[in-house]
Amino acid sequence: MRMLDSIKNDKPGIYLLATLLAVSIAVPLLNLLVPESSVFHLSTYTVTLLGKYLTYALLALAADLVWGYMGILSLGHGAFFSLGGYAMGMYLMRQIGDRGVYGDPVLPDFMVFLNWHELPWFWHGFDHFWFAALMIILVPGILAYVFGYLAFRSRVTGVYLSIITQAMTYALMLAFFRNEMGFGGNNGLTDFKDILGFNLREDSTRIGLFLASTAALATGYVISRYIVSSRLGLACVAIRDAESRSRFIGYRVEKIKLWIFIFSAVLAGIAGALYVPQVGIINPGEFSPLNSIELIIWVAIGGRNTLYGAIIGALLVNYAKTYFTAALPEVWLYALGALFVLVTLYLPRGIVGLRKLRGAQA
Repeated sequence: MRMLDSIKNDKPGIYLLATLLAVSIAVPLLNLLVPESSVFHLSTYTVTLLGKYLTYALLALAADLVWGYMGILSLGHGAFFSLGGYAMGMYLMRQIGDRGVYGDPVLPDFMVFLNWHELPWFWHGFDHFWFAALMIILVPGILAYVFGYLAFRSRVTGVYLSIITQAMTYALMLAFFRNEMGFGGNNGLTDFKDILGFNLREDSTRIGLFLASTAALATGYVISRYIVSSRLGLACVAIRDAESRSRFIGYRVEKIKLWIFIFSAVLAGIAGALYVPQVGIINPGEFSPLNSIELIIWVAIGGRNTLYGAIIGALLVNYAKTYFTAALPEVWLYALGALFVLVTLYLPRGIVGLRKLRGAQA
């Protein structure tokens, strides 16, 4: 009940959830029931693209939770996203069985190519979906716990915290590029066949993944809204605005930071897990610190400290990226940088801040 009450007074959130519900109904109908000859038909490619955008939106939501409400500018959320993606990728690779290029029923193709003779111990269990789902949550969560415990206990804040989160992501990227790690090296994991017994190339499976992404985003938003609307959320804002004073009056600052950071990392891991079966590949490039920086740009452009603004920013920026990288590929990076500078200078509250600005002028 309290979770539902936190949404009732959140009009933008209600609009967001209503839009997600409408989209989750309209997209399957336009893809599966409308003939391909019709102008209203939605191609499977577009469905997959929309699903990918939704996973990015969930990642942006996770970043806004720690940056907008805790003041923690994390440049390492790409690591949590990628770890969730690799956990899902490992499950999908185990589902291939003897249908790979080399026909080995146990070893993935890249291990056969590299002359591995047995499956590494950390791959065991990934032939079960429940185990993979558990790892999608636990691996990013444990990394966030260890990193956050050490960083927050040492009272590392500000730009220094941003630097070490970026360093963590870069170190993981370099590690996963190594063939000896057992994660596919430079090529990563790909050539997936099915998920839960459903063929990944079927339109119905793509629709199912799209709906799962929609449900995950809606659920993540509702839980995040409940958190920031609760006493814990008020404590987060107090710590963000006056950490020393919050600690002085008795708040367990390190613990609050840590658990919000862990929850945000888990959301990012889930986003990565939903991303992989839709794009069909996961490789070390996803760990790139540039991806984490781009994520922060999504949140800033949409409007941080709102949750829904981060979602809007992720959807708009990635749609623009898809369009401009095809139409004007040499211009896209300059356009993104210029957009970020303009928003920072003239719209410090992001795109969603325009509504508040109009209300103030009226």
